[in-house]
Amino acid sequence: MTRSAPDSCPGVLRLHQAADGPLARIRVPGGRLESAQLQTLADAARDLGNGNLELTSRGNIQLRQVRDASELALRLGAAGLLPSQTHERVRNIVASPLSGRIGGFADVRDLAVDLDAGLLADPRLGELPGRVLFTLDDGRGDVSTLHGDIGIHAVGDNEFALLLAGSDTGLRVTAGEAVEVMLDAARGFLDLRGTSDTGQWRLHEIAGGVESVVETLDRSPVGEPVELGAAHDIPIGWLDQDNGLVTLGAAVPLGTLSARTTEFLAAVERPVFVTPWRSLVITDLDEGPAETVVRVLAPLGLIFDANSPWLQVSACAGRPGCAKSLTDVRTDLSAAVDSDRVLPEHTDTPTETTLIPAEDVTVAGRQHWSGCDRRCGRPRGQVTDVVATDNGYRISH
Repeated sequence: MTRSAPDSCPGVLRLHQAADGPLARIRVPGGRLESAQLQTLADAARDLGNGNLELTSRGNIQLRQVRDASELALRLGAAGLLPSQTHERVRNIVASPLSGRIGGFADVRDLAVDLDAGLLADPRLGELPGRVLFTLDDGRGDVSTLHGDIGIHAVGDNEFALLLAGSDTGLRVTAGEAVEVMLDAARGFLDLRGTSDTGQWRLHEIAGGVESVVETLDRSPVGEPVELGAAHDIPIGWLDQDNGLVTLGAAVPLGTLSARTTEFLAAVERPVFVTPWRSLVITDLDEGPAETVVRVLAPLGLIFDANSPWLQVSACAGRPGCAKSLTDVRTDLSAAVDSDRVLPEHTDTPTETTLIPAEDVTVAGRQHWSGCDRRCGRPRGQVTDVVATDNGYRISH
């Protein structure tokens, strides 16, 4: 696939002109945010944006309606959230958010830090398209299913499968080799796509791309390919860490986090991880403080119940953020959740062949609401589509 337009993926230094105003996307490699960074984001959302933070499907953060891009860049740079003027859009690194604390074959936290440092240290890697995704899976199979361009998947405590375009290549690396091999694969991808900014944005778009990158690595497959499942449990609720402390997993309805709630998260003074499922993981808590966090943050809208209908739904930006959207899908979806029209997975609901008014839409199980046929933000896997038309919603299973 070759495109006729350059990659327009937004960042902090290059904003996207959305229908409701300028939009900034802040990369958060590995998803980790410290308390001071959360406070900076809360202040920026309130002072410079629309008052909210948006969590993305790559564990990054967006601010909408940015009023002063220069001031935003200054604040984020001071907080360590914008360490490079040239590489800011290529730092798309997703890591298993529970790694090193609960389960998994290996701890990938330091590898995420080292990979980010390696990207920043190589001037040429700043040329990567802003849509390239790196994944570091500790073996539980949570982020490998995101089908990143370049990744590792732990198969032992010091052995990783190298993934390219979301599939196992059969190549195996140690923890000490993993970062450099991933960086070499990124360089190989750049060699394949050439210098044109209108070429392929993702490795899977290049015919024979995976095989060509493997050849540049000068390694031979040694392992049986790992089969990567399509389903996993999103970490929600009270989770006991291996060291006796507590992690809390919190869903964020439609991925929208208010500045006020973010300030409360900052006040917890513990590492918080943004996940690619638009949720949060609050780590390293003692039991008493963990109970307090739930009591305070649940009334502010965070979801600690793994059975909540909010975990079954997603939506595109809709109006007013997207000019192509035919309606405010997020308001319609919120009304469906509030009125118990989002039903459990096992509930049978008929396939609808007619258009349905928003107030009558009732759907069971995993579902994605879209403001138009583009279906932006649709997750992988089995999903019921609820798509807006000029005269109501169309449902397809």
